[in-house]
Amino acid sequence: MSKNHYIIPIFVPHLGCPHDCVFCNQRRITGLSTDVTPNYVRKTIEEHLSTFPNRKITIEVAFYGGSFTGIQNSIQKELLAVPFEYKNKGKIDAIRLSTRPDYIDKEVLNLLNEYKVDTIELGVQSLNDEVLNKSGRGHNVQQVYIASKLIKEYGFNLGLQMMIGLVEDNRERAIFTAKEFVKLEPYCVRIYPTLVIKDTYLEKMYNNNDYTPLSLEEAVDTATILLMLFEYYNINVIRIGLQPTDNIRLGKDVIAGPFHPSIRQLVESNIYRIILKDYLDRYYEDMFNKTLIIETNGKNISNIAGQKSSNIDFMVDRYKLKNVKIYIKDIPRDIIEITIVNSKKATLSRKKAIENYIKKI
Repeated sequence: MSKNHYIIPIFVPHLGCPHDCVFCNQRRITGLSTDVTPNYVRKTIEEHLSTFPNRKITIEVAFYGGSFTGIQNSIQKELLAVPFEYKNKGKIDAIRLSTRPDYIDKEVLNLLNEYKVDTIELGVQSLNDEVLNKSGRGHNVQQVYIASKLIKEYGFNLGLQMMIGLVEDNRERAIFTAKEFVKLEPYCVRIYPTLVIKDTYLEKMYNNNDYTPLSLEEAVDTATILLMLFEYYNINVIRIGLQPTDNIRLGKDVIAGPFHPSIRQLVESNIYRIILKDYLDRYYEDMFNKTLIIETNGKNISNIAGQKSSNIDFMVDRYKLKNVKIYIKDIPRDIIEITIVNSKKATLSRKKAIENYIKKI
């Protein structure tokens, strides 16, 4: 959510799902349903709309829950009818939902078109059939390509969601999935590191030492590559990691795995560490006890410094610097100006640095 784009979230928990994904804690029963009502949807929209001081923003109603189009058609229609009404009245601008690749067909898309849905996000998770099978997904890779093609043919915005660190997944398979996503030309992407959630089959595997989750460092490393890849191809990554809640945190429903409330910032900071390291490694001998000055757009300051100044500490330690100073400068966000006092000066481009890095993978 940006200053000019506001999402009204409608969470649609399922009373059951015919699939048994190892990472999900929904109980397996036949059919899909939900206890969310049209009145609840209307109340939620009204509550959010009442908080807006003016209408000079884009407002989107988003149904979250994973398998919206698997719910009975009659219930889908009842739920969609509410934002459809608000959209027709000009009170909201867009409607979004998420679903599974095997819950997309022409009949489904015709219904969503009827209710003016704008964006459909597919929970793909991986484009490796072994990973999908071991995760109990219940669909295969081919169904992802078919669903994605159909969604775009019908004129919807296509969103794709992937997970890293699933059973039988690895860095190379995650990069392959990301590269295939690029070919599908999605409107947006989400990246979710796999967490071990309470009351899932994955928890049993973890307790039996049959599954080892990614460390936070491994998750950040892989997500860094994926974010750079998507950024290079101008694909918007709208989320990395689950939204922290009262229960979604270590010690609550999260048993193990690379959970961090600000994992996106860790990834963004790691990109800058890679960019700076690539340049500074050339000048070890010129930096001993020197001051390094970095000038950048104000929006980059915290990511360049790193959480708790981790990137600053890294550079001071690695290059034996006297100190590192970061200053705001009125320059494009893509640009970083570096000065090793009494030595070197350079202008770095994030875009160019990412391009050089992507060419190597």
